[in-house]
Amino acid sequence: MFGHRLYAAGGGALGLMALAVLAAAMAAGCHSETAVAPSAPPAVTVAHPVAQPVADYLDFTGNTAAINSVTLVARVEGYLEKVHFTDGALVRKGQLLFTIQQDQYKAQLQQAQANVAAQKAALWHANVEFARYSHLLKQDAATQTEVDQWHYKRDAAAADLLAAQAQLELAKLNLSYTTVRAPFDGRIGRHLVDPGNLVGALGKQTPLAEINQINPIYVYFTINERDLLRIIHRTKATPGQLETSTQTIPVYFGLSNEEGFPHEGRLDFASISVNPTTGTLQLRGIFPNPDLTILPGLFVRVRVKALQKRPALLVPGDAINFDQQGEYVLAVNDKNVVERKTVKTSFQIGDMIVAESGLKPDDWVIVEGSLQAIPGRQVSPQRSALKPPAQSDSGK
Repeated sequence: MFGHRLYAAGGGALGLMALAVLAAAMAAGCHSETAVAPSAPPAVTVAHPVAQPVADYLDFTGNTAAINSVTLVARVEGYLEKVHFTDGALVRKGQLLFTIQQDQYKAQLQQAQANVAAQKAALWHANVEFARYSHLLKQDAATQTEVDQWHYKRDAAAADLLAAQAQLELAKLNLSYTTVRAPFDGRIGRHLVDPGNLVGALGKQTPLAEINQINPIYVYFTINERDLLRIIHRTKATPGQLETSTQTIPVYFGLSNEEGFPHEGRLDFASISVNPTTGTLQLRGIFPNPDLTILPGLFVRVRVKALQKRPALLVPGDAINFDQQGEYVLAVNDKNVVERKTVKTSFQIGDMIVAESGLKPDDWVIVEGSLQAIPGRQVSPQRSALKPPAQSDSGK
């Protein structure tokens, strides 16, 4: 019995040891399962910024205006006989638009022509008589008083002829005013007076219709003086003489339903003084409008190109990030560690943006995989080269 107890006790001790060994093994197994090998740094694509000359642009808001705009009026009194156009139609220079009653003015023209003929006859008679009495005076067959009288009548007849010829020209002019023609190519509005109405009564100029020339078309906009000096940099012309400058300053504009600035023109006028109220200068661009689709009075986005190009660094737009501190890009240093670089950007060229400050030409900017890149952490950079954007003149 005693031995049996010893056996039992010994068996308990052995069980405890077995349990301890099992627990140690389980602990070692659990430790081996939780120990994970270090993960590889995330892969990113890096590239140097593109170094490329760029031209600065200034953007404004402007409005379109007709290059010529005229309100056609009745310059003589009479009844409006006929309207020769369709409201809103395109008209050509010299095209007949209105006819005013002509009978009265045709009669006045005939009367003036008859008066001219009579004065010519009077002048001829005075010349003949003056010559006759001058000859008789030499033969002592006439007196000096008679000669002087015909001299006066000759000169008076010449003056009367001049007056009659002037009246003839006025009669022709008044008759021409009875037909109203287009002064230039353009688009005409609706007629403002119907046929049968009296126009030009009591010397008043009755408006008949409005016509606009919109090819080419003007775009007016205002800028401050500092920006104007940037535009005319290296131009010897004064702001009021830009239209006579030997250098052409390009201007572009886009309508509200258009992307970019597809319409190209040139700057042709600048005001000679700054508006003291607004502190701005008024500028004007002139643009071709062959299809006449751009109407006066539209609001447009205007872009003016500077004359001189400058070196700049460009990065893809997707590489620019934003936070509370502003714009930044992620770059990789020589130890493959991600760095945050604060940048200042300006305008866009294609799918790239001009970085005005914060970058150097030899910086490796992360252009792909920036979501896996954390400042201060290592990455696995894959170097690539960026393709320079095709810079259009309009900077679209």
